[in-house]
Amino acid sequence: MTRTVRSRLKTGVALAAIVAQLGLCAGSAQAFCGFYVAKADAKLFNKSSKVVLARTGDETAITMASDYEGAPSEFALVVPVPTFIEKDKISVVEPATVDHLDAYTAPRLVEYYDPDPCPSPRVSALSMATGKAMQTAAVPTPMPAAYRGVKVEARYDIAEYDVSILSAEESDGLINWLTDNGYKIPTGAEPVIGSYIKQKMHFFVAKVNVKRMEQMRRAFLRPLQVRYNTAKFMLPLRLGTVNANGPQDLIVFALSTRGRVEATNYRTVKVPSDVTVPLFVKDDFANVYKATFDRAVERENMRGVFVEYAWDMGWCDPCAADPMSGREMADLGAGWSDNSGASDTVTVRPSLSGSPTNAYVTRLHVRYDAKSFPEDLSFIETADRENFQGRYILQYPYDGAASCTAADDYRASLPGRFKNEAKTLARLTGWPLKDIETRMAANGQPVSGNK
Repeated sequence: MTRTVRSRLKTGVALAAIVAQLGLCAGSAQAFCGFYVAKADAKLFNKSSKVVLARTGDETAITMASDYEGAPSEFALVVPVPTFIEKDKISVVEPATVDHLDAYTAPRLVEYYDPDPCPSPRVSALSMATGKAMQTAAVPTPMPAAYRGVKVEARYDIAEYDVSILSAEESDGLINWLTDNGYKIPTGAEPVIGSYIKQKMHFFVAKVNVKRMEQMRRAFLRPLQVRYNTAKFMLPLRLGTVNANGPQDLIVFALSTRGRVEATNYRTVKVPSDVTVPLFVKDDFANVYKATFDRAVERENMRGVFVEYAWDMGWCDPCAADPMSGREMADLGAGWSDNSGASDTVTVRPSLSGSPTNAYVTRLHVRYDAKSFPEDLSFIETADRENFQGRYILQYPYDGAASCTAADDYRASLPGRFKNEAKTLARLTGWPLKDIETRMAANGQPVSGNK
């Protein structure tokens, strides 16, 4: 297979697709729900990777989904792991499953409509749309002197991948082995690898078996999943910074039995949320959220771990995608979830029921390089199950006929409201206020005079 393959992990549901999902909402625009309009999923960001961490007790499943693009023969993966990995603890996951979780948890744009400002006996009610989750280790052989201290603990055939589990005592021997076996190890990797060796970590290494991939008629690479027991809840990312061409984006989906997951060695920060933005954002949400996230990263000097979503998996409000099925949850390692099992049937508790499942998802977004993130990510599961989502609001003015004193006051207040929306967007994105106001005026939202 000589043609280029593209990881399907960068594809997903079209960002600007309008999905008419209506949540049940009583209260102001600052409450959750509203009409879901668009989302900001991982494909917005170049050089991005996605990792799903499912954890209960010391049991951890890590599903790794890179944004690799190129010839399959050039793909290679080297991941430090805390223990020896048996074959039955390694598998592949369909890209669509990770894409689904990405869409489900993505920051979202919602819209509300102002009511008639004149008193009316008519009471309107919004309807609720609820969404529907044999070991074959090789016998170790003596190593040449160049590979001193390196031991191939096992070799496995896993779908389209050839996987080896290595242990090592010296970084130069491991680098020699990796280089001679087709793994392109960048200059500067030795001290990073050496630190993992000192921690007595093993190395999970994988390459694509092109012949087997052709026989399987695979057109794209699937995410790899590894499962193991460890008391240390962490994610190694330093090897990815050694030869990185600029900062990388990493999105971590942490599935927990307890509650929200936070970083312990870096500041955990929520992205800006629950703010009303100008109506033109509907047609430009991708650029708006990218600029918003860029600005948030800048404020934290690129040292923050950003929460984009934290919610019980039993319900969503509003839903940016259908809830995860039981089979999908099990495939991602959350076999302990109430939604898990062999069934494809979606199991969802009634929206706003307040009755949580034992599966809670935290979406963490990290932009990192070697300077800003010199340590691997360490996590803790908290007992906090408070709901949070990156949510941006469009508030449509009432445009029907209305003739009363309240209507006159309402219309007179709109330019001031629009001005505040412009200031909010300027603060979020760093865009010039005048440019925002000009776009608003062209879209029917003048910040001065009568509408």
